[in-house]
Amino acid sequence: QVQLEESGGGLVQAGGSLRLSCAASGRTSSLSAMAWFRQAPGKEREFVATRRWDGGYTVLADSVKGRFAISRDRTTNTVVLQMNNLKLDDTAVYYCAAGIVATRTSDDYNYWGQGTQVTVSS
Repeated sequence: QVQLEESGGGLVQAGGSLRLSCAASGRTSSLSAMAWFRQAPGKEREFVATRRWDGGYTVLADSVKGRFAISRDRTTNTVVLQMNNLKLDDTAVYYCAAGIVATRTSDDYNYWGQGTQVTVSS
């Protein structure tokens, strides 16, 4: 089993930055990919970013390209989502996910964190 714990959410003004972290524990050797998804009120969960564990493949959603970046801290088994120039539309609960294939599809991920709220104000 793998456990994921997100941190770093909060309230920020439009144009500001936040850094989300996802700490993985347990059988992390079974993982090959980690991703971030988000879900805004009344909307379906949507893909934000994914990264192969070894860093050889990274994909960002078009809506966040140029503003968000996904990276990994190898020493702590943590995946980071750096979010810059935040917009009102970025307000959502952000979920960390882990699996064996780096895809845009939430069904491909076996493990999920509980989510962290990001609220962008005007």
